Amino acid sequence: MIERYLTSNIKRDLSEKMVFIGGPRRVGKTTLSLHLLDPKKPSETHQGYLNWDDLKDRKSLLRGEIKFEQKLIVFDEIHKFKNWRNLIKGFYDKNKSMTSFLITGSARLDYYRKGGDSLQGRYHYYRLHPFSLGEMKNFHISHMDLQTLLRFGGFPEPLFKQDSITHKRWQRERLERVIYQDIRDLENIKEISLIELLIEHLPSCVGSPLSIKSLKDLIQVSHESVERWIKILERLYVCFRISPFGAPKIRAVKKEQKIYFWDWSQVENSGARFENLVASHLLKFCHFREDTQGVKMELRYIRDTDKREIDFVVLENKKPLFAIECKSGEKNASPHHKYFRERTLIPFFFQVHLGTRDHGNASTGVRVLPFASFCKELQLP
Repeated sequence: MIERYLTSNIKRDLSEKMVFIGGPRRVGKTTLSLHLLDPKKPSETHQGYLNWDDLKDRKSLLRGEIKFEQKLIVFDEIHKFKNWRNLIKGFYDKNKSMTSFLITGSARLDYYRKGGDSLQGRYHYYRLHPFSLGEMKNFHISHMDLQTLLRFGGFPEPLFKQDSITHKRWQRERLERVIYQDIRDLENIKEISLIELLIEHLPSCVGSPLSIKSLKDLIQVSHESVERWIKILERLYVCFRISPFGAPKIRAVKKEQKIYFWDWSQVENSGARFENLVASHLLKFCHFREDTQGVKMELRYIRDTDKREIDFVVLENKKPLFAIECKSGEKNASPHHKYFRERTLIPFFFQVHLGTRDHGNASTGVRVLPFASFCKELQLP
């Protein structure tokens, strides 16, 4: 069992409040939770583990037949119950002095709070991400490298098995469960087959500004429907979007968002897949800082009306920390760096690649370096 990057923070917070863990399906939430229940013998049969998808556990939850003498109780996928927040609130308020509570779900638990009293002030919320280059290096997993991550993605099962057939079957089964179980349980959607068509097409949109108009023309539905379905996929941790960074001295685009996937191995184009991997690593960095330190982090990109663009800019409390451009080859720094450096307050510019070349460029003020080196120096989790 590899201890995940959030484990120590979660252990500390469980002594004070409830802990919520959200994240994509099959990213390792249940494994992490079972390890916290019993590090020596993690098992879904543990008395402290209750899964809403299991009929027996569901009946026990609704009847309140729970052994609260357990030091830790895990509620998995309970957000699918309409009044789950009221139910959890009652359990917690009555038993918090002797029991810790961990709630996990493959959806945004801060969004799915229908019909319940707010639990504000009673919990800390974490978002569990797939394995990243930094997390693997921290555990000295020698057979893992950037090319392995690019090929198999960061989800535990395909990453550690490293088998192409297993990977393809895993991808299909995971998306089928999201489409035909999670969406059905959480959303009032009749056009499931059209959402499936949308999911199949969206990976080809990675790397370019997302056009809702093109998507609605392709699927033959309204603009509102496409926008709503993408928001649902975001809430279920299938994909995420980033918005443009609008500095005052550049004619920045205002509304064009870019889309990326939590499982970057869904993206077939090699350049777009690398860009998606970088986006996922940076989002993990932002979420880690937010969830463990409480700072406000944002991941954005820069693009002006003349189509000059830098792939990403990371902001802390609305102030830019650095900008980063992705290139699969060891190319010289893009001239766009110099243009935006002169017109923004971004202090550092980087261009990352898949090679080994590491150098600075005095004329553009940008450092060109391998992405692995960037992760190590920034200490990306």
